[in-house]
Amino acid sequence: MNIDIPEDKDAIEYVWGEMVPGIGIAASKFSMSVYAHSTLGLREFEAARLRIAQINGCAFCLDWRTERDGEKVEVEFLDAVTEWRTTGAFDDRTRLAAEYAERYALDHHGIDEEFWTRMTAHYSQLEIVELSMSIGSWLAFGRLNHVLGLDAVCMLPSARRPAPNR
Repeated sequence: MNIDIPEDKDAIEYVWGEMVPGIGIAASKFSMSVYAHSTLGLREFEAARLRIAQINGCAFCLDWRTERDGEKVEVEFLDAVTEWRTTGAFDDRTRLAAEYAERYALDHHGIDEEFWTRMTAHYSQLEIVELSMSIGSWLAFGRLNHVLGLDAVCMLPSARRPAPNR
């Protein structure tokens, strides 16, 4: 952990809710909105999310799998995301979601007309904006959690356990 957390506080709730409540609570709502209101298919959603998790190195994000209507991506999906350029496990939309996430995070100035031609052939403008906002959320908050050392203790509120003694 790279910041001090009081012994009697949950690290995630303290940082995201108490330390800077005017920012943290709004950020938390934005982060949760990406999951609650997404219209993207589960596979393209997870391909982009996991590619950002790989780039960020966020331990929690790499381990997490989004569930929708009782479904999650297959166990091997993370390996497919690593090999997004060549995997046979992805359709064009899923491959583009992983590519867009990578380019958004690592080379946003290099996103060219050729890429946009491919992207707009498979995604509507609404879907592109939604995917862009989702990627932005994952990039920012996954990095925040990793840089502050929160990803080692991060878990969803429904799965909270008492924080270990520090």
